[in-house]
Amino acid sequence: MRDVRLTEFARENRKAMSEPETRIWLALRAERFQGVKFRRQKVIGRYIADFAANEPKIMVEIDGHTHDIDDPRDAARTKYLNERGYHVIRFTNGDVMTNLEGVLMMLSVALAAARKSPLPTLSPEGGRA
Repeated sequence: MRDVRLTEFARENRKAMSEPETRIWLALRAERFQGVKFRRQKVIGRYIADFAANEPKIMVEIDGHTHDIDDPRDAARTKYLNERGYHVIRFTNGDVMTNLEGVLMMLSVALAAARKSPLPTLSPEGGRA
């Protein structure tokens, strides 16, 4: 069952996107980017993705300049999302503001890789390997 508070928080975030989020959203919205349908501030389990697509399963995070690259919470979040089949790719606000073309090129490579990924295999215990 979806957490109503998380859904409401995601809705509020959609109304107040940062400038870098707005810039990348203009490139991603309405299936403009390689025909992939991205959603912004998408609730996935107990997390909110800045931008996420279901086919292929890819999540784009735009991290602020004060964001700690080695934040253990990011590692836990990435692990959780990877276990659900999502490939997580992160960019900084600065990347988006100064090199949007490069960001989109890297995202294009990530999408190509995600499309080629085989389905996750099951471990002998019945979970994902």
